[in-house]
Amino acid sequence: MISHKITKRPAPWNTLRAGLKHRWTVPFRAFEWLWEWVAYGLSRWSFLEVLEYLGSFSVLVGVIFYFSESGDRVKQRHYQAWQVINTAQGKGGSGGRIEALQELNEDKIPLVGVDVSSAFLQGVRLERANLLRANMSAADLRRSVLIAADLTFADLHDANFRGSNLQNASFSNADLKDTDLVGSDMTGADLSETDLTGADLRSANLCTVKWNAIKSIKSANIAGVKAAPEGFVQWAVEHGAVENAQAE
Repeated sequence: MISHKITKRPAPWNTLRAGLKHRWTVPFRAFEWLWEWVAYGLSRWSFLEVLEYLGSFSVLVGVIFYFSESGDRVKQRHYQAWQVINTAQGKGGSGGRIEALQELNEDKIPLVGVDVSSAFLQGVRLERANLLRANMSAADLRRSVLIAADLTFADLHDANFRGSNLQNASFSNADLKDTDLVGSDMTGADLSETDLTGADLRSANLCTVKWNAIKSIKSANIAGVKAAPEGFVQWAVEHGAVENAQAE
């Protein structure tokens, strides 16, 4: 709240000087008295009060513009994130893609068809991400978190998901050929029509996975799988899977 206060009129100089006990203080008191008059004069100037109101008004206008343009800033941020991802397409390393992917997913932007093949994405967190038809082949996704992510029709061959949290993720019709899933948690994952040829599933948690419609599991290593559904191991071996605990 703006409060405009008129300063009290200074006392006459002769009166002030007569009250001074020490002569050496006269110049200092005179200097202060001069500024008292300046303050008194300015306090009676209405133009300064107008400037105060204008200053407050400009702040209000700035706040209004800030919020009115928030949508444009979000769009610009998303555009920059996509630019980071697309510029590094097909290249190794991270190149800022971990942060870009997470930011887009946090804003619930679909990542359909995103190409991060061969990228270094260790520890990326993409819970409930829409990664339909994404290309993550040969990507390093160790210790990543893709809980309930939609990886339907995704290309994940030769990707490294060691120690990752893939609970309730959908791998329906996905290509998981030669994919490293050692020690991953695949609890509740959907493997319908999934190609697991040559995949390494050692010590993976397969509790309640949907496995009945797996497309291929030939040469997949299922040694030490945990909480596998009843009948899964026998079926897998009958369809070409192996149990080689000593594999590299």
